[in-house]
Amino acid sequence: MNRFLVAAALLLPTLALADVDARFAKLRDEAEPLGGLGAFLENYIGACEGALVDAQCKSKAEAFRKKYQGKRLYMIVTEDDASMLAPGPYSPGTGEYTINITPFFPGGRSALTHGAPKKGDANGNPVLPFITVTGTLPEGWNGSLFNRMFSMHAMRVAVVFTPQGVWSLPKKAGGKSYGVTARIEGLLVTEGRTGHQLGLWLNGKDANASR
Repeated sequence: MNRFLVAAALLLPTLALADVDARFAKLRDEAEPLGGLGAFLENYIGACEGALVDAQCKSKAEAFRKKYQGKRLYMIVTEDDASMLAPGPYSPGTGEYTINITPFFPGGRSALTHGAPKKGDANGNPVLPFITVTGTLPEGWNGSLFNRMFSMHAMRVAVVFTPQGVWSLPKKAGGKSYGVTARIEGLLVTEGRTGHQLGLWLNGKDANASR
């Protein structure tokens, strides 16, 4: 985050510190921390095309996938990388809000997705349905401040997932793009400075993060 964003972040009211929801904490504690998503995706998919590729590339990728079959993994998407978050509807009367999450987590030349995308957009990017979470803003907040969290990159996402396989889609310019399909077990959206819980999704259900 550059100096401007740091300074701007100080203009937001401070949210009270909050403990991580016990349901998500349990998932996280049972999962293996992921060191780096890009390296994981590359090893899982196996970049086995081209003249200079290791002859054992495919067998290494298969062994890597077997190692993580059925295993839960845990990663954190930091504020500057949380581009998959977007503001949804906000109710001024009640303070209730929705956060839309595109379950597309890029790393290196590929990405992790919740389920396998069936098609791409005009630019060849995978099309995926939103995951949505809801909550209620604390006293003193309003819709403008809510939207400012997105423009200022003030949120992060914690993800627990189980990898399930490799998907591919045709590229607009030819060839294919590859990614890893996963079952997302849980998503936790928090305010970056305080860790205050803004949205929780567990196994396909909005867990109503406002507590």
